[in-house]
Amino acid sequence: MDFTPIARYIFASRAKRTENWRGNVEELQRKQLKWLINHAADTEIGRKYGFKDILNSHDPVASYHHEVPTVAYDDIRPYAMRMVEGESDVLWPGQCKRFAQSSGTSGGKSKFVPITNDCLRRNHYPGTSDVVAHYLKMNPQSRIFSGKSLILGGSFANELDLKDNVKVGDLSATLIDRMPKLADMVRVPEKRIALMEDWSEKLPALAGAASKSNITNISGVPSWFLTVIKEVCRIKGVDKVSEVWPNLEVFFHGGIDFRPYRKEYEALTERRKMHFMETYNASEGFFAFQNDFSDPSMLLILDGSVYYEFEPLGGGDPVPAWGTKAGKTYELLISSSNGLWRYHLGDTVTVTATDPVKIRIAGRTRSFINAFGEEVMEDNANRAIEAACEATGAGIANYTAGPYYAHNNRRGHHQWLIEWNEMPDSMERFRDVLDKTLQEVNSDYQAKRAHTIFLDPPEIITARQGLFDDWLANAGNHKLGGQRKVPRLNNNRNLLDELLAINA
Repeated sequence: MDFTPIARYIFASRAKRTENWRGNVEELQRKQLKWLINHAADTEIGRKYGFKDILNSHDPVASYHHEVPTVAYDDIRPYAMRMVEGESDVLWPGQCKRFAQSSGTSGGKSKFVPITNDCLRRNHYPGTSDVVAHYLKMNPQSRIFSGKSLILGGSFANELDLKDNVKVGDLSATLIDRMPKLADMVRVPEKRIALMEDWSEKLPALAGAASKSNITNISGVPSWFLTVIKEVCRIKGVDKVSEVWPNLEVFFHGGIDFRPYRKEYEALTERRKMHFMETYNASEGFFAFQNDFSDPSMLLILDGSVYYEFEPLGGGDPVPAWGTKAGKTYELLISSSNGLWRYHLGDTVTVTATDPVKIRIAGRTRSFINAFGEEVMEDNANRAIEAACEATGAGIANYTAGPYYAHNNRRGHHQWLIEWNEMPDSMERFRDVLDKTLQEVNSDYQAKRAHTIFLDPPEIITARQGLFDDWLANAGNHKLGGQRKVPRLNNNRNLLDELLAINA
């Protein structure tokens, strides 16, 4: 039975409300900030910065910007860890019992982002409803509720000694674990499989369950999902997943850049009916979604208990959403119902429209590789390189690294282009120590490398002597001498391919 007509009626008002955002950006965002400040006024952070005084001031937005400093995760790590230990009323009212673990900070292997009940109720789940509502609006022929959703989630695997009833893991694990019963009825696989920790067991169980279901829509990270889809095709002995799921019509994707994967997804699905819809759903909150198939930018969610600020690249004070300029790129800061206040996400976004606000993710604020959802940062790479050199007697003059996308029966992996001062006594051992150390310092990389299901071991390529100096001297804006900087990590192949061509 197709329940789409009923769902379309239910979701219509949710899609329609965003039409009223035009001309009301400032009003909506001021309302979110006032609610947040008022709700957290009696918390430790609220008392520290005088939230009640801010709320009662002539201009709460100006007072908030003046009294509360901007922060990165390392600034709030002590507060977050106290919350993990069970303390109440620290960054947000009450006790928080769920935390999203993700990598990317220099101060530790993982960061732990509070996932409060208010954040789930007012942000994450409504954001999911927004995506469905606008998809139905954009695709009048949709029969999405004639079958089931395949949602690819993580687990609650972590390395902490947790208090009773506290759960730490991937954001997706909490979203699945706490999913409303009605939504849980229309998705696969069952919760037991969805939350498995060991991917060597989870992948065949997940693919087996999905291969027997009428899947109309899929949601997840493109790199992870590609592995699942190929396993489904292998199980069924077909070349295209559309032969297994003839009613598949949409992929709700996010987390990493979809562009390198689009052609492969188009080859595996029925292009005539398949749609791709990008979402911006991070551990810290659900912020934006694509609302026009012909426009790759995403509509910023203005009423989801998140107050946004945009910090100009290259310096300058952060501006509120209503102070942005189209065509300009900013670093995104948030204040939200998970207890993050003027928090640097580490993402840069380009504003493509201002009324209402639409954005495109421009990248990260630091050197990184996140082509497969692994979030390897420059600090991770430096620590791994150091350990590998120490273990093999190697010395490095320069290096850069980037992704190699799955091709010709090879899985995705990282390529490291290294110019040596001293060659390692064993190239294989250098690679293995590099790989092992990255897994030790980065939980997301560790998850992708587990059992070599999603990501193959790294590949080491030797650069000829002087390669990087030649590139610096001849690469347009890069100049030899002065600040001699080679990007260490790259989230695409542009620099690697350029250097490999010179190297050849």
